[in-house]
Amino acid sequence: MNSIKDVAHHAGVSVATVSRVLNAKGYVSEETRKKVEQSIRELNYKPNEVARSLFKKQSKTIGLIVPDITNPYFPELARAVEDTASKLGYTVILCNSDGKVEKEQHYLDVLMQKYVDGIIVSSNTLSEDQVNALQIPVVSLDREISKDIPTIVVENSKGARLATQYLRNKGRSRIAHIRGPLAIVNANERCEGYKQIVSNEPWFSESYIVNGNFDMESAIEATMKLIQLHPEIDGIFAANDTMAIGAIKAVHKLGKKTPEDIAIIGFDGISLSKATTPELTTIVQPIYEMGEKAAQMLIGFVEEKPVENTFYRLDVQLVERESS
Repeated sequence: MNSIKDVAHHAGVSVATVSRVLNAKGYVSEETRKKVEQSIRELNYKPNEVARSLFKKQSKTIGLIVPDITNPYFPELARAVEDTASKLGYTVILCNSDGKVEKEQHYLDVLMQKYVDGIIVSSNTLSEDQVNALQIPVVSLDREISKDIPTIVVENSKGARLATQYLRNKGRSRIAHIRGPLAIVNANERCEGYKQIVSNEPWFSESYIVNGNFDMESAIEATMKLIQLHPEIDGIFAANDTMAIGAIKAVHKLGKKTPEDIAIIGFDGISLSKATTPELTTIVQPIYEMGEKAAQMLIGFVEEKPVENTFYRLDVQLVERESS
């Protein structure tokens, strides 16, 4: 592999001159620049990106930390971040934290060692102090860490109210909720939205709420226990689509039908929700727009450009399909 010294020798110039051409810094005559560029092409020279990042204090790389890459929602979010970053000339390093404190901290350490220019995080464990200690731009996506940290989320409580009220409007009189983990802000907001609609009903009790852990297998088990405890349930609002799909499977296992016996609605609007049988009614988040805005905002900070808005709470919409 050819080095910068080989390029300098081939072009008959100094290493410093080649460096100025590569980094577009300092004066180089047009004739000399053409000679250097010709040598770079002929030798197929590839600059050492780590060395260049140390020199320029910029790596053109950003990190993206998500809690669960097996949840279809996060690959769709990651795709939007990667698409947008690529268009803006940046590379994305994707890290899957499993929602674990130690693993998340490990990835933060690794990303800092890689000299990333900024990080997008979807975290329920990071604190504001930890983010500030990184001393590089950070954008929080899907989950709010602090009002002082740039953030992109959606109307979680509003979406939950829409979902639950929709089931009531469909004539469902015993509506249960499969919630996400207690430590996650958006799971709590969706649970509160559900409660705002049903908490004054004479039949309501906390036993109509079960934790599906934002996971399909957990949701299947939780739904089966829920229906066995409350066989009168005729509607279920699940706090994400993955759990809603698990609920459909659980209903089928118990010999019941969706939506005839139990109507089910999810939250997210992942592509998979259109591939289930029956197709899933869901509260759709603007997933691509969220990832796109996060990447644009972060890179705006990195490049020290004006960023008009540092907090977005995007709207959601109900999409009716066969499961309700």
